[in-house]
Amino acid sequence: MNKETRILEIKNVIDRSDKNDLLKHEIMWENKLQTMNVYNVPLNCLIYNKYNGRILSRTTSLEKQRHFINAEKKEDARIIEQLLWDSNVNRNKRTLKSLRESGQQKVGIITKDGVIIDGNRRARLLNEIDRNGYFKAIILPVTLEENPLEIEKLETTYQMGADEKLGYNPIEKYLKAKQLYNRLISGKSLDDPDTKKETIKSISQWMSETESQVEEYLDIVEVMDEYLLHWNYDGMYTQLDEREDQFISLNKWISTFKGGESKKAFDGYSNTDVDDLKIIAFDYLRFRPKYDGKEFRYLGHGHSDRHFFGNQKIWQSFSEKHFSIIESLPDEEDISYDSPDLNSYLNSRNNIFYESSKFGKNESSFIENLNEHKQMLGNSQAANEPEKLINRALQTFDAINKNHNSFSKPEVQKRVRELSESIFNSMTEKSPLSTVEHVVELLQSIDIENLKDEELERFKSNCKEIQRICYRLNKEI
Repeated sequence: MNKETRILEIKNVIDRSDKNDLLKHEIMWENKLQTMNVYNVPLNCLIYNKYNGRILSRTTSLEKQRHFINAEKKEDARIIEQLLWDSNVNRNKRTLKSLRESGQQKVGIITKDGVIIDGNRRARLLNEIDRNGYFKAIILPVTLEENPLEIEKLETTYQMGADEKLGYNPIEKYLKAKQLYNRLISGKSLDDPDTKKETIKSISQWMSETESQVEEYLDIVEVMDEYLLHWNYDGMYTQLDEREDQFISLNKWISTFKGGESKKAFDGYSNTDVDDLKIIAFDYLRFRPKYDGKEFRYLGHGHSDRHFFGNQKIWQSFSEKHFSIIESLPDEEDISYDSPDLNSYLNSRNNIFYESSKFGKNESSFIENLNEHKQMLGNSQAANEPEKLINRALQTFDAINKNHNSFSKPEVQKRVRELSESIFNSMTEKSPLSTVEHVVELLQSIDIENLKDEELERFKSNCKEIQRICYRLNKEI
């Protein structure tokens, strides 16, 4: 049914109805509370709103894939129905059961040409029960094109009410705030300081949010868009799924650290360091569904002693290792935007990115790097608890399989020697007596039968050097 036919059929519904028998319902329309009639509109006279706030990220992502949805076409209407169902399966099952048992209890809102402004989900479920059935709805006296801003306001007010928001994909509210902002500032001068303020005030009223919350939504969606652009995923908002908490954190870090004056970061950091933090965060966000991301907060969350960016030595080590891993990864193939299921294709691409960072091992080098620096951070936090750190070091060294072939590698033995020297230097500085006693114990434990023939001359030379040192120390005493 085309637009003209829908308008005519809906007009006939209005004309045939007995105004005295109709249910009345009040809505805010054109800035005043108005009492409007509720009509039983045939479901076949209606079309879904493809930019419904509940599925906005999905339809936008599909159209990025050059699948432009025409809600008047049956095949595209089916796509919208599936998206509406998938938006909250458990809630839809409960509502479907209620509709079967008690019928439609909550009134919808449509335009005079049948576009559903409020009630897309309910209409979809009623269609499942009986496509020849009816939808109880208020009929607005305009089409979507005739008063788009007022309709957007009405739709947002109803769909973003406290009860309705519970059923939304978390990402949708950010896109709705962005959509409203762009619509409201269209044609206005951003040089006027009151433009943004008044715009945010309007959005906050429509979305039933505080103005500060709306500002935060806009800041976060800007970071989301930057993330998508960074990976050439522009417009593919389904790539933000399961990442909301991380984006909230990242936005907070950027806001806190920008300018180089935050006490929650290491001394002397710059905006370039903040940009590095953001890029590294984008990498961890990319494999979020593969890696649960609970430790994402170690990058920059909280007071300076609780995250990598709060300690210059740790941040420098962590970031250098991270970018070294990136440089070692194989080049990625160009994105094929013509994939029949672009979201699944991009998820697979992200998974390859994650798996390639394992370099043949069981664990991703990104995760190993994060865990290694978590340990460094823990050591830094326990700097004034030497006994705890020494016990931890002993346990770690004891856990090493000294019989493993890799333990004999020169680079490993070099690090063992560095560890030994560090410990010995500390003992020498803090307790000369303990050092000498330890040396005596070491000398007494030497088994010369293990010496190789080629080592004898060096061993004798070292023994003479020990004698000279002991003679000097006795003389100084």
